[in-house]
Amino acid sequence: QVQLVESGGGLVQAGGSLRLSCAASGRTFTHHAMGWFRQAPGNEREFVASIYWSGVLTDYADSVQGRFTISRDNSKNTVYLQMNSLNPEDTAVYYCARGRSGVESRFATEYDYWGQGTQVTVSS
Repeated sequence: QVQLVESGGGLVQAGGSLRLSCAASGRTFTHHAMGWFRQAPGNEREFVASIYWSGVLTDYADSVQGRFTISRDNSKNTVYLQMNSLNPEDTAVYYCARGRSGVESRFATEYDYWGQGTQVTVSS
């Protein structure tokens, strides 16, 4: 069983930054892609960013491109999401997820394990 635990969420003013972390248990982290998704109240869960198992490839939703950076440290079984220039539209619960394969994807169905989520609130 794989457990994913997110941390780093909180309340920040518009224009500010946060860094989310997602720590994975077990040894089945290195060869899997990882992704970040978010869900705002009343909205469906949406793709934010993903990273190839080795970190060599990344993908971002248009809404966060240029502001967010996904990275991973396989030696620590941890994936990160650096979020800069935050705006109120970024307010949501952020989830990390483990990919079924090593290839990154924008589709939630391509992920098999999910964290419990961490709340990010951006005030105007």
